[in-house]
Amino acid sequence: MSDSATVATEHPEHGFEIRARTPPGKHTLKLLVAPIIGLIVLSNVGDALAPGLVDTHPLQLLAMNARNRNLILVTNQLDAVSYYTVGTLRLLLSDPIFFLIGYWYGETALDWMERRTKSYGQLLRQLERWFGNAAYPLVFIAPNNFICLFAGAAGMSAPGFFVANISGTMVRLFLIRRLGEAFEAPIDDVLGFISQHRVPLLIVSVLVFGVVMVNELRQTKDEVDAIADAMEGSDVDPPPPG
Repeated sequence: MSDSATVATEHPEHGFEIRARTPPGKHTLKLLVAPIIGLIVLSNVGDALAPGLVDTHPLQLLAMNARNRNLILVTNQLDAVSYYTVGTLRLLLSDPIFFLIGYWYGETALDWMERRTKSYGQLLRQLERWFGNAAYPLVFIAPNNFICLFAGAAGMSAPGFFVANISGTMVRLFLIRRLGEAFEAPIDDVLGFISQHRVPLLIVSVLVFGVVMVNELRQTKDEVDAIADAMEGSDVDPPPPG
């Protein structure tokens, strides 16, 4: 991805320069968001089925949803190769997508993220200010959706982004695995409780995460349409060539 057709613009409200680009059409955006929707479904199904998978099919649970809670619960049941391979791939799946959305859609993508996370608005703005001063450390320490979006919008180089992202993810997995070893007995107690109460926990989990998934999918679809319409109707002049 070349920056030859980009212009850096100061946006004090975001805390860092945003690279203005001529974005691809809204159909490209929808192609980018389609796998995000798929990952939302996969994550929520994993959460819903977690009581039935965590001690019987731990690798399957990790492949579906690699949140910290699941990483801790399954680490002692998996060999190092399986844990690091599946954990790394699952954690990295959505990061390049959010990087590209930020890279191509810039300020509009940031405004979309702020609308999507109204309850975390203050935290999001604080992260933006921190990102302006410590972009690479933040990608290394906390490569969540917000940070990956910021990295793309700020024009971070793709190689630099991936080096910081992948190395930070590996360190995170290493620390969680060490934590799992240190607290093996309490983790086994939790797994034992889940095993003894599997059916009621599974019923409650499926009901709760079914509602969450429906709401998230509806919200995501509405927001994708909104950002696509915003890009299509934008009156911002494209950056000059060269």
